[in-house]
Amino acid sequence: MALVQSNDLVVYEALKIRNLVKNRKLAKSISDASWYQFTEWLNYFAKIYRIVCIAVPPHFTTQDCSVCSTRVQKSLSTRTHQCPNCKTVLDRDHNAAINILKKRFSAVLGFPPRPR
Repeated sequence: MALVQSNDLVVYEALKIRNLVKNRKLAKSISDASWYQFTEWLNYFAKIYRIVCIAVPPHFTTQDCSVCSTRVQKSLSTRTHQCPNCKTVLDRDHNAAINILKKRFSAVLGFPPRPR
């Protein structure tokens, strides 16, 4: 509830839990996190408090560079995004968060944001 109340906009990845739990190494952690239940509550409280809550497709949010859109392949254990094209260095999650916010434009307006 505090997450929703303290923001004007909430944007999150519409993850396919069924596909994620196919990975034997991560299945228990993903199930323990209760992502589905979290998103249900998130949407419920957003509706109550009239906060915009948008789910965006999760495709390549951690791999695409948030500055130049170059796709940088990395393993799950790689925690730093380092773009060879524009030399941007960010925490992997910070890079993904920027990409998720950018994707909200295409989810709401129906077209991708302009590149910088």
